[in-house]
Amino acid sequence: MNNIIAGVIKKAPSKMALLISCSLISSAALAQADKPTLLIADGYIDVAQGKTIKNVAVYIEGNTITRVTTEKPSLASGSFQVVDLSGKTLLPGVMDMHVHLTGDAEDNFLASREYSIPRQTVKAVKNAEKTLLAGFTSVRNLGASGYSVIGVRDGINAGEIAGPRIWAVGHSVSITGGHCDDNFSAPEKAIKAKGVADGPWAVRAKVRENIKYGANAIKVCATGGVFSKGTKVGIQQLTFDEIKSAVDEAHMRGLTVASHAHGTDGIKASIKAGVDSIEHCSFMDKEAIEMAITSGTYLSCDIYNTEYTLAFGEANGVPEENINKEKQVSKAQRDSFTRAVKAGAKMVFGSDAAIYPHGDNGKQFSRMVKFGMSPAQAIQSATINSAALLKQDNLGQIKSGFLADIIAVDGDPLDNISLLENVTFVMKDGVIYKQQ
Repeated sequence: MNNIIAGVIKKAPSKMALLISCSLISSAALAQADKPTLLIADGYIDVAQGKTIKNVAVYIEGNTITRVTTEKPSLASGSFQVVDLSGKTLLPGVMDMHVHLTGDAEDNFLASREYSIPRQTVKAVKNAEKTLLAGFTSVRNLGASGYSVIGVRDGINAGEIAGPRIWAVGHSVSITGGHCDDNFSAPEKAIKAKGVADGPWAVRAKVRENIKYGANAIKVCATGGVFSKGTKVGIQQLTFDEIKSAVDEAHMRGLTVASHAHGTDGIKASIKAGVDSIEHCSFMDKEAIEMAITSGTYLSCDIYNTEYTLAFGEANGVPEENINKEKQVSKAQRDSFTRAVKAGAKMVFGSDAAIYPHGDNGKQFSRMVKFGMSPAQAIQSATINSAALLKQDNLGQIKSGFLADIIAVDGDPLDNISLLENVTFVMKDGVIYKQQ
């Protein structure tokens, strides 16, 4: 067993007695120290500078980082719970700005659409934990039925279940028959998704309804999408006035807005309307990229999941229409990503987890590097950039005064970005959830 874990057990037997044989847990925190914590590692990623600082000691009191130094700590007083992470590099907990915790890519596509809200909630509990243990300590959940993920978020915040910090939008706002409506059911069932709203005032009312039931972010579906029936990915569906009404209401209430937008016209309308981030960004021309740069709009491009969909989608029951739409957007989306990176657009990490298995989020880092980012830029997209999008000035860095969301990998991810696919240490809010 890891020596540090054994030390924690010795110091806190009442909390750890049932974990003696475990170095990785699945439903509760590994340890919460009774006194301040000291992490010692080979180095840490200074994400603001984009470089590795060698030989680091990080002091943590409660859920807050109080000091970060390269000076060798004095341990004579025994006043700290020491966690020795020799051979590892520390990073701030990484963030995924586009997940759907209620869905599993491995489930049959059409059958899973019939899952009840309680069933979806159970899925979200499981996937929240998997996401946290993969090193993603904050996520934005961009759409779920029945306010299920809002309930999971509240359970996490109450300390009842394990999971990342969650910004949840409630129901995605869409037009009748558009992406984010339910177009798979027969007409006689008269099923309409709960986020459907037609016209600016109806859209504003839907935003208010989401906020009423706990949403702390908002999503609009400005264009068609890959995994909906009867929509064209490049075609705008919400009008400018409808998008603008959602943005105005959300911003007035202090919430950020994500816009699902594959097509060029929908991307431009969303930027003009003042959304905070564009999701997918598949068909961006030069003007759209320049508009995003000028407006400071963040771009979130899910460029990993294509491989999974094309390899396993058919076997998992994804209809031919949707497979063909994935083929249509995949190269265009990656080309748009590359051009946006070269142009200097603001980028955040968004994976669309649920289109591929939760917990594999970190596999997107290597794709981001493959298609144009440096390893430092890829890490910044999931740390300081995502924190800025969320307007969180105490997340995204290992720095005094910041919340103690810290992960570690074996080696230096600036030398090998794929190391982020195997996070070996996870701390969130000063609590250790994983140590290998």
